[in-house]
Amino acid sequence: MPASSSAPDTASSLPPASSPVPGSGARPVLVVDFGAQYAQLIARRVREASVYSEIVPHSMSAEQILAKEPAAIILSGGPSSVYAEGAPSFDPAVLDAGVPVLGICYGFQLMAQALGGSVGRTGTREYGRTRMSQATGRGPGGGEVGTAEAASRLLSGTPAAQTVWMSHGDAVERAPEGFTVTASTDQTPVAAFEDDARRLYGIQWHPEVVHSEYGQRLIETFLHDCAGIGRDWTPGSIIDDQVARIRAQVGGARVICGLSGGVDSSVAAALVHRAIGDQLTCIFVDHGLLRAGEREQVERDYAQSMGIRVVTVDESERFLDALAGVTDPEAKRKIIGREFIRSFEAAQRALVAEAGEQGAEIRFLVQGTLYPDVVESGGGDGAANIKSHHNVGGLPEDLDFTLIEPLRTLFKDEVRAIGLELGVPEHIVWRQPFPGPGLGIRVIGEVTRERLDVLRAADAIAREELTAAGLDREIWQCPVVLLADVHSVGVQGDGRSYGSPVVLRPVTSEDAMTADWSRVPFDVLARISTRITNSVPEVTRVVLDVTSKPPATIEWE
Repeated sequence: MPASSSAPDTASSLPPASSPVPGSGARPVLVVDFGAQYAQLIARRVREASVYSEIVPHSMSAEQILAKEPAAIILSGGPSSVYAEGAPSFDPAVLDAGVPVLGICYGFQLMAQALGGSVGRTGTREYGRTRMSQATGRGPGGGEVGTAEAASRLLSGTPAAQTVWMSHGDAVERAPEGFTVTASTDQTPVAAFEDDARRLYGIQWHPEVVHSEYGQRLIETFLHDCAGIGRDWTPGSIIDDQVARIRAQVGGARVICGLSGGVDSSVAAALVHRAIGDQLTCIFVDHGLLRAGEREQVERDYAQSMGIRVVTVDESERFLDALAGVTDPEAKRKIIGREFIRSFEAAQRALVAEAGEQGAEIRFLVQGTLYPDVVESGGGDGAANIKSHHNVGGLPEDLDFTLIEPLRTLFKDEVRAIGLELGVPEHIVWRQPFPGPGLGIRVIGEVTRERLDVLRAADAIAREELTAAGLDREIWQCPVVLLADVHSVGVQGDGRSYGSPVVLRPVTSEDAMTADWSRVPFDVLARISTRITNSVPEVTRVVLDVTSKPPATIEWE
C-alpha cells in the first residue's frame, strides 16, 4: 500500500533495477518461478552461498528481467509439461543476453526447447532419490566424444556417480546444438547439459533439496565459478548498507517502531537504533490478542537488554470492538492491520504533544516485514496472494507514515544472523515466531474476550511443556488453535460436557516458506493434552495437526 501522499511509496517488494542490491552493492541473482514448490528454497540456497537473490514471475519479459541487471538467472522447476497447452513459459531472449543461466528440472526442459533441443514424455518417471552418473562420452547435441571434451564445469569437484533428487515425467530427448551432455541416469540419458562458452547450464534434478548429495556444491559452483559472482551477501554488509540507507532517508526526523517483541520487529528496531539512536521510539501495542505473560516479557526484555525507549499502549478495547462479529480470516487480518496503524497514529500524536514545539516531527514507521511476508501477500513481483500479512497486505490505504522496512528482502534465518551480529540477546533472537495478528487468527470464529482467555490458558500449558522437554530450539513454533465454533462432547467429573477442541500445530522449518509437522514425543503430547483438558474446562478435546506446508500454511487463518 502507498504511504501518505507527501511521502515516497515504500511498498515495492524489491529495490528498483537501478539500485544496488541491499547489503552487497552487487547485482541480484534472479530465480524465475514457474510454479515450483521449491522456488523459495532455491532463492535461500543462493543466499546461503553469500549471494543475494530475488524471486520473479515467469511472465516478466526479457526487457524487464534484464532491467534488473541480474548477475545470473536460475530457471526453477514447475509442475507442468513444457509442450502442454497453456504451460508456463518465458522470454527466450534472456538466453542470448550473455547472462549466466542455470535451468533446473522444468527450467532445464524449457531451455532445451527454446534453444532447439527436444523434450518428450518418455513413458517412465523418476521420483525421489536417483543415481546419477557424469557422462564421459557425449558431446554437443548428444554425439559421441572423448572423455576430456565431455568434462563438466558445473559438476567439477563432485563424484562421477552421486545421488540426486528427481521429480519428473518428461525428459530432454536431445540437447540443443552446441551443448555437451554431462550427466545421465538409467531412465534419463540427457540428465544435464551445458554450453560453457555461452555460460548456459541445465540439470534435470533438484540441487536445492538436501536429498541431492552435492546440490549446494553445484549451486555454489554455478554462482562463484561459472558466473563469477563474489561472496558479498553477509550480515555485516547488510547492516552497513541498511544503516547508511536509514540515515540518508530519515535525516533528523524522529521514528517510531511497531514492536511486537518477536525476532522480526526486535531486529528491525535494533538495526534502526544502530542507525539513528535516540531518534527512535518503539511502540508496543497491547491489542488484547497476546499470549499469557507476553506484555510483561517484552517490557522486561527491552528495559534490561536493548537500551531502546519503549512506550506501551493498551488498545485491547479498540481491537476487540473492531473484531466483534467478524469470522472471515482475511477480514480479521485487514482489521488488525488497520487498527495497528490507527494505534501508531494515536501514539505519534501523543509523542509530538509530549515533545512540544521544539520536538522533531515523526514521519516514519519501522516494521519487521520479511521477504516471505511480501511473497505470501502477493507483493513478490506478481506472486499470488496466499494471505494478507497485517504489515503488508493488511495496511490501510490512508497510511500516514513513510515505512522503513529494513528486513523486507530477508528470510528468517538471515534476520536471526543479523540480530546476533547487532548484539540482540539470544533469547530474543531465537524466540519462536508469533504472528502480528496474535491470537486473533488462532481463534477460528468470532474473536471474543472469553474465547481468548480459553486459548491463552491452553497455549500457556503447551509452551510450558515444550520448554520443559527441551524442544524450544527443535521446533520452529507450535501454534495452538481454538476451534471456537466447533463443539465436541466430552466426559468431565463423571458428567457429560460439551466444549471446543484445540489443535496443536508443532512445525519445523527454516524460513516459514515450507514446513513439516514436528514429531513431538508422544509422552510430551500426552502431558499437554492431559493438562489442558484438566485445567481448561471449556476444552474437551486436544488434536494434532500433521499437515506439511505446502499444502497447508503454518497458521490456520
